[in-house]
Amino acid sequence: MERRRVVITGLGAVTPIGLTAPESWQAVQNGVCGVAPITQFDAEAMKVKLAAEVKGFDPETLLGRQESRRMGRFTQFAVVSAREALADAAFSMQETDPDRCGVILSSGIGGLSITEAEHERGKEKGWDRVSPFYIPTGICNMAAGQVAIDAGFRGMCSCPVTACAGGTNAVGDAFHYIRDGYADVMLCGGTEACVTPLAIGGFTSMKALSQTEDPLRASIPFDKERSGFVLGEGAGMLLLEELESALSRGAKIYAEIAGYGATCDAYHMTAPRPDGSGGAKAMALALADGGVSAGEVGYINAHGTSTHLNDAGETAAVKAVFGPHAYTLAMSSTKSMTGHMLGAAGAVEAIFTALSLQNGFLPATIHYQCPDEECDLDVVPGVGRRADIRCAMSNSLGFGGHNGSLLLKKWEA
Repeated sequence: MERRRVVITGLGAVTPIGLTAPESWQAVQNGVCGVAPITQFDAEAMKVKLAAEVKGFDPETLLGRQESRRMGRFTQFAVVSAREALADAAFSMQETDPDRCGVILSSGIGGLSITEAEHERGKEKGWDRVSPFYIPTGICNMAAGQVAIDAGFRGMCSCPVTACAGGTNAVGDAFHYIRDGYADVMLCGGTEACVTPLAIGGFTSMKALSQTEDPLRASIPFDKERSGFVLGEGAGMLLLEELESALSRGAKIYAEIAGYGATCDAYHMTAPRPDGSGGAKAMALALADGGVSAGEVGYINAHGTSTHLNDAGETAAVKAVFGPHAYTLAMSSTKSMTGHMLGAAGAVEAIFTALSLQNGFLPATIHYQCPDEECDLDVVPGVGRRADIRCAMSNSLGFGGHNGSLLLKKWEA
């Protein structure tokens, strides 16, 4: 079967550093930190008091009062981001067959805040009195379903739930779906909204989160003093199109998706393999899938969570795949700015990677201070910089051993 080329023609994002994709990208270039004290609930009695929350998001203004009240926060983020991506691409359903348009949208946890609220309601008023909207607003796949309804996309609609790798899996699966001829257009990405007492408490008890109260030293990937990740929230959506279709309608093109690799560590519930071999295989598969040599990659948007095991293992994986070139390319973590957005992380980072290629800019790992001998690559410390890169990679490594890597190429007509 002939492999078709796939390009990115629309972007949408709601993140802790911006309410649109352009706002978020400008904040990345400026090195803005989205980490701050938690405002969505009272965290005074908890060990973790910081998160990377979306700020200033008004769903009633963006979606309407009735519509927004019938969506969980994670679904609100997704629908707003999807609308932005479609508008950004100047895409019209009149130009295509809706049965050839699909949605793949990840969420790792879905409507956890809805579950928490309805559990309290059930205990207080009786379990038969929980909201009839609880199930259809709380389940993970509802964001994908609502995006498809809103856009009128009648092709495949799916929700990969692969923890922190979900957004990358969604984009990669959508890329293959178009490339192999099953669809012409796909909305894909990830969404998450789980800054809640239960989520923060759960991640805290497993010692995954940073407990510092200093926002400038909380999410510090690759820094020797890193002590855990900062929970973030938001959504990222990409509109992918088959190349000839995009060109025929005169669409602007951000970047081309060239390759995708996905593997499983099959090792541990939460910890990655210490040698990074699972992640290394995903990167190698993405390179092979795209027919690109390791030496052609100029930048990696790392998973870079700010945990000891992840950052050291990912560095080892990059060295295993890229050899001496690992010390020549740049590898930074935008989670230093956005925190860890779980199921949305890979999608937002794919957006940043595409914009890095388009704009010739390498995002920084902000607040990096203390070098770690286990993480001795060029992490673009402190301040981003200009660089003419032609090929870049975005990595995601999730609980359960899920690994995903996307390979993107700069678009040059």
